[in-house]
Amino acid sequence: MPKLRISEAASLLGVSDDTVRRWIELGRLPVVQGDNNRKAIEGHELAAFLLRQVDTPDTGVTVARSARNQMKGIVTRVVKDGVMAQVEMQAGTFRIVSLMSREAADELGLEVGSVAVASIKSTHVVVEIPEG
Repeated sequence: MPKLRISEAASLLGVSDDTVRRWIELGRLPVVQGDNNRKAIEGHELAAFLLRQVDTPDTGVTVARSARNQMKGIVTRVVKDGVMAQVEMQAGTFRIVSLMSREAADELGLEVGSVAVASIKSTHVVVEIPEG
C-alpha cells in the first residue's frame, strides 16, 4: 500500500504541510511510520479522508476551456470486471472517473491510495502514474 509523505498529502489536498500536521494532531488524519522514521499517511487513508471532505464547489460560468488538462490526485475507488475497469480519483475538489481496460489498470497497478495523473482531452481521460 502506498505511503505518502506529509508534503505529498498536502499537495494532493491543496493545503499546506502545517494544515496536514494540525489534522494529524486533531486525530482527523491517521499516520503511520514511513521511510526514515518519518510520519506518513497511507494512500487508502488519504483517499477516505478526501471522500469525507469533498464538497462540490460552485464552478460558476465557464467562459473558456482548455483541452490540455492534467490533474494529479489520488485513486479513491477501483472496480474491475473481466474486461474493463472503472477508476475513480479525487484531485483536490474534483472527482474524476475513468473507464479503461482491466489490463491497463492492472499494468498501472492502480489501487485505492495510488497517486495518479488524469490527462483530460475532450471526453477521453487517460490515467498515468507520476514519477517518484
